[in-house]
Formats: sequence, structure tokens, C-alpha cells
Amino acid sequence: MFAMETSPDRSVPEPPWRAARRRRPARAPLTQEAIVDAALRVVDREGADGLSMRRVAEELGTGPASLYWHVAGKDELINLMVDRVFSEIELPPPDPARWQEQLKDWMIKTRRLFQRHPGVGALTLGRIPVGPNLVRLTEWGLALARGAGIPDRIAAYASDLLGLYLGATAYEEGLGFASPTGEDLPPDKIVAMIRGYYESLPADRFPNVHATLDELFSGGPDERFELGLDVITRGLASYIER
Repeated sequence: MFAMETSPDRSVPEPPWRAARRRRPARAPLTQEAIVDAALRVVDREGADGLSMRRVAEELGTGPASLYWHVAGKDELINLMVDRVFSEIELPPPDPARWQEQLKDWMIKTRRLFQRHPGVGALTLGRIPVGPNLVRLTEWGLALARGAGIPDRIAAYASDLLGLYLGATAYEEGLGFASPTGEDLPPDKIVAMIRGYYESLPADRFPNVHATLDELFSGGPDERFELGLDVITRGLASYIER
């Protein structure tokens, strides 16, 4: 005779020592947006060097192969990440009469954005990220520059210059302040150490170094960044035909 299959009698209680069946928690559906969110978390914690498809998959609790249904590869993921980050910046209507003020304000906000997402600025170097938010930004910047009378060639090239300035600044800030001795020292001690060396140089051979010692070692990162912006905007303004 064949044994008949019977279903367990749910009316009979299980022994108290038997562990209850564990239900696997429902996994959130994998989407491109979820992958970008996970990649940003990885980069925020571990920097640009920590980004890999495998690391993002681990963040999501899945395998790397599953990511490729939604993202072609690491390069596309980086473009998506950069574009997502730039969505956090609100752009005012371009006002060519105030182009220098608006441009500087946007650059300062973007630097702060990169400070909130350490590592993302470094990912912009060596590539031309493309996406809806970046295209919107390009249109805004060109409208601002062309409306102010900056020639098209200069306006187009300026976007590269501004992007490099932002990316390089973000990359350097992400590195921290390295001590020349290799010791873990606070920034003020590092600056004092380097200034002491400059002061020890022979004044007859390095008269200009001695004449500008205070200026060489003055100003914090914000002041120096904004000075660079001033130099850039003045340079752009020189191309406007009066």
C-alpha cells in the first residue's frame, strides 16, 4: 500500500522547546534608485576608493550579478551617483546682471555638497558625467554666461575649468592634512612646522618668501577657495566686450 500524504495538524500545539519557524524578511525590490543609494552610502563611509560593484552588492545584501540588470557597470553607476548628488542643488533663474554673484554662490554650494558626500567630488575627475541634472546645470551655466556677454567658446570651456576646480578641491579636502613627518599631527602644528622651515631659509636668497610669510600661511580653506573663485570670475569677465 502507498502511504497517504497528510498535512500537519495545526490544531495540535508544537512542543514548547521546538523553535518557531523563522520567516525570511522580505527583501526590498532591487531598483536602480536603490543601487545608487547604496553606492552613495558606501562612498560616504569609505571614500571613492571603496566603491566597487561587489561592495555595493554587499551593502544591499545581494550578489554583484543582480546589479547588472539595472546598471551596466561601475562607470554608469558613477555617472548616476554624480547626477543624483547634483539634484540636491536648487538653481535660481539665471540673472546675467548678477552672473558673478550667482556663479560664486553655486560653486560654494557645490563645494558644501561634496563635503556632505566625501568621495563623490573625486569621482568627477577624469570623466564627463552625464545625466538629467547635469544637463540642466549645463544649460543654466551657459544661459548665465552667454547672457552676461561671455563668448560662446569661453562659456563652454569655463564649465571644464569650474568642474576641475571643484573636483580637485573636493579630492584634496578628502585626503586630509598630511604631516611632512608622517606623524598624526593636528593641522595647526603641521602649518607651524612648515612655517618654521620657511622662516629658517636665508633671507638674502629668499627675500620674497620672507616678505609674504604672513600671507603664505594665512586664510583657511574657505577663504582660499573663494579667492580662487574671484580669480576665475575676473578672468571670465575680461572676455566680455564692453
